[in-house]
Amino acid sequence: MAVFGLIDGNSFYASCESAFAPSLRGRALVVLSNNDGCVIARSAEARKLGIAMGEPWHLVRERRDVNGLDWRSSNYSLYGDMSRRMYDILVARVPRVEPYSIDEMFLDLRDVADDLPAFCRALREEVRQVAKIPTCIGIGPSKTIAKLANKLAKDRLELGGVCDLRDPLEREAVYPDLPVSMVWGIGGKTAETLHRMGVRSIADLVAMDARKVRDAMTVVGARVQAELRGISCLPISMVAPPKKGITVSRAFSHPVSEWGELRETLAAYVTRAAEKLRQAGLQATGMTVFLHTPPFGRGEWYSNRNGARIEATSDTLALIGEALRLFRPIWRPGLSYAKTGVMLLDLVDEASRPADLFPTRDPARAKRVMGALDAINARFGRDTIRPLAAGIERPWKARAMRLSPRYTTRIDEILVAASYRPISPAGRTRP
Repeated sequence: MAVFGLIDGNSFYASCESAFAPSLRGRALVVLSNNDGCVIARSAEARKLGIAMGEPWHLVRERRDVNGLDWRSSNYSLYGDMSRRMYDILVARVPRVEPYSIDEMFLDLRDVADDLPAFCRALREEVRQVAKIPTCIGIGPSKTIAKLANKLAKDRLELGGVCDLRDPLEREAVYPDLPVSMVWGIGGKTAETLHRMGVRSIADLVAMDARKVRDAMTVVGARVQAELRGISCLPISMVAPPKKGITVSRAFSHPVSEWGELRETLAAYVTRAAEKLRQAGLQATGMTVFLHTPPFGRGEWYSNRNGARIEATSDTLALIGEALRLFRPIWRPGLSYAKTGVMLLDLVDEASRPADLFPTRDPARAKRVMGALDAINARFGRDTIRPLAAGIERPWKARAMRLSPRYTTRIDEILVAASYRPISPAGRTRP
């Protein structure tokens, strides 16, 4: 019989920050989005203060009831590497691990241990000790039940961070008290539809006629119901689904109106998108660029995009050229812009794609140049080498007023330990 686990990092971004700053542990801490705009992560102590996800930071910091609240700018390089460290620990202990998000991973727990709750408690402790991330684990006969159990493990402290819902009798006991909106895959509109049908608890959904579920929620709903009944419909996937597109976009730290500055922003975003392409072994055959002015600005609101098919490539320089060619016609002088971005579309596998008979660029040379660029940046840090078109000083770059060091990915930002030799009573340093 299938047995799944879902391990989830508690307040993951905030936990990553406090892993290297012990002074933050046990304190109310929030992590902010790009440009320090709104709250995207909260420690348990911050949640108790009533701070909501997505709440604008400029409103939070004016509240009088949040004294002692600390905050950090988002540090995605650190969070991504901490997620990798957590994954490395899990794959050494569990036969199959499927990353679901940066802080959630499904585990194949079939035949792992006779006492699964004890095994999961030990696994949590190891992740806490080695990766410094507190976690909770849910166990169930399907992915949907494992995810539900994970939520219960977080909400109910008496469970000690591990909730086991493999037993049908245990599920029968908890399902009537859990709202249907708590189920993985049921969003707000679907929950409203079910409420109108008299389905409010998970027990109501499980007991509902399967044909009615399918009519109301299509085949996805039927699959959710089957999973809640303990029938596994979603196996562990060891291969990530292929990317269909890559988008890189950021809001500026201040409105930008000059063409040269806008061109820099777009070239920088294309550079990052091209890095992601090469990391995935893909090439883009389509591209869209876009820009818009501040949505709540005083001036004219303007938004536009332009796209086209392009010759398959992952060459940063070629992609920058294509992007600027598409970007120039949609730029309107005299306006102040808040955001630009690029979307690389119709991605194809570089290894299996047949070579062009009449390429307009030398693909072998481009591959050598990009390989050298990626190797240098991997060794010395991102943007050690970058195209001049992507800018040098980058005054438009998103604000990050309280950005913590990238402790695990930049050698010049690694933690430094200091030791001192004791002083003798006579005031002389002891040997």
